Parts: sequence; C-alpha cells; structure tokens
Amino acid sequence: MSQDPNSDTTTHGIRVRAEAQYLEGESDPDRGRYFFVYRVRIENDSARTVQLLSRRWVILDANNRREEVVGEGVVGKQPILAPGESFEYRSYCPLRTAWGTMEGSYAFADPAGEGFEATVGRFFLVPAAENSIVSEG
Repeated sequence: MSQDPNSDTTTHGIRVRAEAQYLEGESDPDRGRYFFVYRVRIENDSARTVQLLSRRWVILDANNRREEVVGEGVVGKQPILAPGESFEYRSYCPLRTAWGTMEGSYAFADPAGEGFEATVGRFFLVPAAENSIVSEG
C-alpha cells in the first residue's frame, strides 16, 4: 500500500489541505532542476473569524537539504475567513532533486488579536503523484 502524497490537517478548527504536481515541461533533470506546483486550500471550520498573517515552510529535498521560508501572508494576500469560508491558492517550489517534502504552518489571529498557528502537514513533491492541479499542454 502506498502512502498518500497529499496532506489534510486540522488545527484549532482550521483545515489545511495541500497537494503538489510535478511540472515536467518546466523541469530540467539534466541540470538538477525539478519544478512543482502546489495547491493549498484553507477552510475555517471554527466558530470565529480569523486572518492569515504569515507562513512558514520547511522544504526538504532527497539529499536532506533543508530550506526554511518565512514571510507575510500567502501569494501576497492575508485573507480573512469567517466561519465556513475558505481560501485556495497555488504556488511553486523548485527542487534540486527529483523528490522532496514540504510542511509548515500558518500564523492566524482573530479580531480580538488572539494568535495561533495552524499546521500544514507534510506533503510530498514527487513526479509520480497523480494530482491534476494544472494541465500541461
């Protein structure tokens, strides 16, 4: 039985689902360049309105090379999610190896200023993943 390459994690009522797709047309394995697009869907299953303030990613390649990425918001946005609302975005991750993993967290705050982190569970950047985030061609 194979492991699911995707992630589905709920923390403090915030559900985060993530999946990646290999972009063969953007990659150049002969030069150690493997390009992946990933999609994240954030759903507010809690009873309070929250705002995503920042992100933290830990990216590992097949050689166990670690890169940490920290920054404000996601794709230039800091979405506010009322109970029941969701936000979805796509972004990219280049690797020097044919596979790797990503995991991390999002920092949120509610209108009263109470902050918390929502976990983004580990998901895999692998050419064999059958996700259809984008269609090439």
